[in-house]
Amino acid sequence: MFLTSNVHRAPLHVSVSSLSQLNSQSVFSVKYAVKLLKKLADDGNFKLGKVVHALLIVSNHASKDHVIQNNCLINLYSRCGQLAIARHIFNRLQQRNIVSWSTLMTGYLHNGFTWEVPKLLKDMVSVDNLFPNEYVLSTVLSSCSNGGLLHEGRQCHALVLKSGLVLHQYVKNALLSLYTMSSDMEGVLEILKSVPGSSNITDNVVLKGFLDHGYTNEALDVFSRMLSEGSVGDKISYVNIFGLCARLKDLKLGQQVHCRMLKSGLQLDVFLSSAVMDMYGKCGEILGARYIFYSYPDHNVVSWTTILAANFQNECFEEALKMFLQMELQDVVPNEYTFAVLLHSCAGLSAIGCGKTLHARVEKTGHGTFVVVGNALINMYVRSGHIEAARALFSNMICRDTVTWNLIISGFSHHGRGEDALYMFQDMLAAKEQPSYVTFIGVLLACGHLGRIEEGFYYLQHLMRDFGLEPGLEHYTCVVGLLGKAGKLDEAEKFMRSTPITWDVIAWRTLLNACNVHRNYGLGQKVADHLLQLNPNDVGTYILLSNMHAKVKRWDGVAKMRKLLRERNIKKEPGLSWTEIRNETHMFVSDDTQHPETAQIHEKVRKLLAEIKPLGYIPDTASVLHDVEQEQQEGYLSYHSEKLAVAYALMKTPSQAPIHVIKNLRICDDCHSALKLISKVTMRVIVVRDVNRFHSFQNGSCSCADYCQPEVVSLNKTFLTINHKSASGEKILGVRTVSARFGTDPFL
Repeated sequence: MFLTSNVHRAPLHVSVSSLSQLNSQSVFSVKYAVKLLKKLADDGNFKLGKVVHALLIVSNHASKDHVIQNNCLINLYSRCGQLAIARHIFNRLQQRNIVSWSTLMTGYLHNGFTWEVPKLLKDMVSVDNLFPNEYVLSTVLSSCSNGGLLHEGRQCHALVLKSGLVLHQYVKNALLSLYTMSSDMEGVLEILKSVPGSSNITDNVVLKGFLDHGYTNEALDVFSRMLSEGSVGDKISYVNIFGLCARLKDLKLGQQVHCRMLKSGLQLDVFLSSAVMDMYGKCGEILGARYIFYSYPDHNVVSWTTILAANFQNECFEEALKMFLQMELQDVVPNEYTFAVLLHSCAGLSAIGCGKTLHARVEKTGHGTFVVVGNALINMYVRSGHIEAARALFSNMICRDTVTWNLIISGFSHHGRGEDALYMFQDMLAAKEQPSYVTFIGVLLACGHLGRIEEGFYYLQHLMRDFGLEPGLEHYTCVVGLLGKAGKLDEAEKFMRSTPITWDVIAWRTLLNACNVHRNYGLGQKVADHLLQLNPNDVGTYILLSNMHAKVKRWDGVAKMRKLLRERNIKKEPGLSWTEIRNETHMFVSDDTQHPETAQIHEKVRKLLAEIKPLGYIPDTASVLHDVEQEQQEGYLSYHSEKLAVAYALMKTPSQAPIHVIKNLRICDDCHSALKLISKVTMRVIVVRDVNRFHSFQNGSCSCADYCQPEVVSLNKTFLTINHKSASGEKILGVRTVSARFGTDPFL
């Protein structure tokens, strides 16, 4: 019964009669047993293989001297995961050939015991005095590659060169895999130069290795050669090439590769379609990515996560959240990367309610332990203004990487908590985590907030280079902000003139803002003129220059700026503020009358302004860029969007709850002064995130120390910019779009 049940499961139709032949002296032969053992090994049929082995033993046909028979037994047990039995048979062999060693090595390799394979090679040479052939060497190299045994792999490489077997294509491929897996791309380049010949497998290994390690130019050279040789044909090749196009963000090249793939008749599968979607998403062609997604009907978690990521990368945050609901309806289980994309989308919308819902989900499913999810959670809480929640998450993370440290350091810096940022940096060094380019941006921002000029220059000129990092434009711009905040405007200008780097608009605008804050209008006018030469359409420069003119009541200068804006058809985006109350996003514009509770909100604002006037609040009419009467100027100031949002949040939240407001422009000086005092009279923490930074108002003071520094780093694009592209007006997981109220997206 036992044999019958196993025979019926064997796909190679090994029957009881076949086994009975083994026991028949008239027809039995070792040759027949060898063939049967090979079939059972291919099938992985361990139980039936044991029966054959037993029959050989009881029929006295098992012999320690029969090398081929014992090699088949070693192969059978190795392929069935029974390495102890395979090794026992191997050790009992009185005669072993190179196939015996190769078979056992392959068994150890395929069962994950990679470190045993180089040992077997040494024993083969020293004990049996056998020199390895190309198959043995490729097996040993593959083991070194899979096990990260670079030292042993280099020794094997020397043996390959000594033997001259490097010309075998599979030996060359194994060498390339070894150096690729060991991140030694110089070794890969050396092999490509010194060893002639290639195959499709070779090209795929090399192309993927170059892409994984950032060697885009070398990857492009490989791709060009593949095209010239006409070797671009299989799906793996196209997956790698689409990855190259995505890395280069070359949409035209990606479209050409896509056309070539279609002409070749290659059919999409889930992995190839994911590669095409990823390419279109990273090249900014979200419609192309969606077309591919809906053209291919069968999706798994990889393809779903790819299209979600494509929407996120193109700032279509709401669409990403909406597609997740479709994914759930199709019973596709999200993985850690899916949750990371969704949390980053929530961060892009500052949708704290949706983010908290996802946070609960990842904790429930166990995905919260993944570093990529933990980083996304920290990013979501930091960008939503909940820095203490981000700190708690950071403290509870078991595993951290450089991104984790960068997020918390930059988070503290942008929240105006420079001391905490620098403490975190010291903890990072103590934990022996290697700082990156981005790390020092957060560190220099913290120095700027604290006014530590000498410390900032030490990090820039010494510590960065100690870690092998070359300062870039963002770091130098942070130093300009540092000098500007300290009032050292001439030193800041001298630093910019003497540093051999091409400064961008943001850097010069940083200096211009410092001139505005410190009322150095002479230097400010000179910087503004230079800025307008660099970019005549930069609306931020016009606004800053108008502010400077308005502060000294030079209304002719204000009028000139407005005239230039009109003549050059440059439009200033409308000031918006919004706050989330019970998963409902409420939007406000200055002097808003569209909200259903407009009357109550305006009354609340009037009461708040009346309460703070005895504390010294005087409307800063310099913030009003109009030459009108004083009373009318104060009227303009009273109902700025941030005041309306704060008033509404005070009406609708519990008395102890902190208030979080987001604004798409810089907070004006008058609102800044008013919110400081409002936080005092209401005994509330008010966190306002404007386009540049977070302002945490508490007990009459602000975390920015009353220096509203402009954006100074490209982190604003990935960390602080408020953008999304939905025009649906739909409510997705409690997030209402801006366009639902204003018809078009005012941020773009």
